[in-house]
Amino acid sequence: MRSLLFAPGASAKMMAKAMAGDADVVILDLEDSVAPDAKAAARIAVAEALATPRRPEQRRYVRINPLDGGWHGDDLAAVMPARPDGIMLPKPEGSQDVERLSRLLAGLEAPVDAGRTRIIAICSETAAGTLSLAAQSWKHPRLAGLLWGAEDLAAAIGSSGNRDATGHYTAPFQLARNLCLFAARAAGVVPIDAVYTDIRNPEGLAAEAGAARRDGFSAKAAIHPAQVAVINSAFSYTAAEIAWARRVVDVLQDGAIGAAQLDGQLVDVPHLLQARRILAS
Repeated sequence: MRSLLFAPGASAKMMAKAMAGDADVVILDLEDSVAPDAKAAARIAVAEALATPRRPEQRRYVRINPLDGGWHGDDLAAVMPARPDGIMLPKPEGSQDVERLSRLLAGLEAPVDAGRTRIIAICSETAAGTLSLAAQSWKHPRLAGLLWGAEDLAAAIGSSGNRDATGHYTAPFQLARNLCLFAARAAGVVPIDAVYTDIRNPEGLAAEAGAARRDGFSAKAAIHPAQVAVINSAFSYTAAEIAWARRVVDVLQDGAIGAAQLDGQLVDVPHLLQARRILAS
């Protein structure tokens, strides 16, 4: 899971284009991109899109409407028979909403699919949800990833913007980003960086994706198909990194030796863990 591409559920054409591309995960959206009077038709379109042939390596999730509204039940009833790989949960107030969604999924899955449907939570769209990242564990058998988001959070906390004059996130949003990263790693799931909204700036996207990977994120969300290649490249290990990982495993004898020198540098258990992660990707 490197790239997650949102596609509006009200547009069969845009969903088809997204699913034909190289995104690792396509998020068929029933929430923000669909107007209230178009929700019913979008549910049908999303169910039909889920039923189309797919590449084995691509996963398809559906972003439903928030659990505190009146639409999520109809969303799930419409799409679950088409067996999505997972559901994206927007605006949770805490990890208890992951459990709440899990119970709803359990009531809709066929017996053969029990526990199959995964969950990605957009964990920082509310003030309470953001604070809960540090206050409670988000670990759950269905949870596959935590995505942080800055746009809805700005509205939730009354911010007039989330970036400064240089284009960097301001302090409240840096906090949300960091908490998402720590909470995801603590839960053993994929930490996913927020969307980059300037679709005409691939250089800015590449820089932000590179910084996210450097800091420990494993994936980034996208809002346009043209962003996918940049994100996939940023989160793919290079030949040099893979070669380094193999050498670390070799010099430490895959853990039999606690520490050793490699190219004049000390490598030990943390480097071995990093090397194993690279080789397992």
